Amino acid sequence: MSVISNGNERDTKFAVIGTGWRAEFFTRLAQAISGVECVGSIVRTPRESLLPIYLSLDECNLKARPDFLIASVPREITPSIIRMAVAAGIPIMAETPPAADLHLLRELWNDVGQSGLVQIAEQYLRLPSHAGRLNVVKSGAIGTPTHVQISSTHDYHAISLMRGYLGAGIGPVRVNATAFNAPLQNPASRNGWNLDSEPVKVQSRIATIEFNSTLSGLYDFTDNQWHNQLRFRRVIVRGSHGEINDDQVIRWVHPDSFVTAPIVRRQTGYDLDLDGYRTDHLSFNSEILYKNPFCKESWSDEEIAIATMIQEMSDWVGKRRPAPYPLADGIHDHRVALAIQESLDKSCAITTEKEAWDS
Repeated sequence: MSVISNGNERDTKFAVIGTGWRAEFFTRLAQAISGVECVGSIVRTPRESLLPIYLSLDECNLKARPDFLIASVPREITPSIIRMAVAAGIPIMAETPPAADLHLLRELWNDVGQSGLVQIAEQYLRLPSHAGRLNVVKSGAIGTPTHVQISSTHDYHAISLMRGYLGAGIGPVRVNATAFNAPLQNPASRNGWNLDSEPVKVQSRIATIEFNSTLSGLYDFTDNQWHNQLRFRRVIVRGSHGEINDDQVIRWVHPDSFVTAPIVRRQTGYDLDLDGYRTDHLSFNSEILYKNPFCKESWSDEEIAIATMIQEMSDWVGKRRPAPYPLADGIHDHRVALAIQESLDKSCAITTEKEAWDS
């Protein structure tokens, strides 16, 4: 993952469609991104806000003239918002997933797939830990990547990570999934701590995904695994000459030798470090893998990743970089996630068919 330059010649303006928890990330983080300005939110009904409020895209376009839009609305509404933006000729980055089911994904692609205006806000490969591992893979340290195991996040996010680490493109896949229920204490959620310590039954899903004859992934997700710290996050990337296990790398270096080394995060703010609590960089074998492009901000990894997506979208609209995450990729990720559910429902392996968005 390359470090992003924040030195733009002029501000790139965007508006957020939607309110709520996720939308707040985009409006808040933009204030700290050089060269990017959030001009307000487009909502259905008036509300109090520190930023301007617009009741329609037409009003926003007339008064603020945004260079692009970010849609943070329920998946059932997202397709209509995307179509509205494309009809107005405005680039848009939509939250995941771009539509709820396979039928709606196909309709959406048929309507706007060739517009070249739609990106997806798939941020996981921009999280510092994933960006660092990805650069280890790209360096060739573990040879050719062949298999990825993700037990961390769910559905399309996990599929995006697998494809990113493997360099897997878009096309038919074979999915075989199973699920089981077991008791687990559930101490925290998005709403905060749960003081009831009694275990409850939660579902775990495990699926194998075959992207082609040599590239595969293992998906393992337990309900509420994002917030439940009683479950480790696990990322394994296997290659022809070594393997990454979370932040440890083992690799072949000589016909009769292999070595292990950690991916090391430099985090300021510990002990007598008074520079503030923030991520500075990740390194491997004394080489910088990843440099936080927003190292002046005391942000979580998720905030860094979302801000990176905003910056990449701004740079793409300004023709300073390639597309951050095209619609076809976002649709494909969700198509594979839907195949996991289909495999569970039918208790058999599912092979997806070639789709119009396949490369």
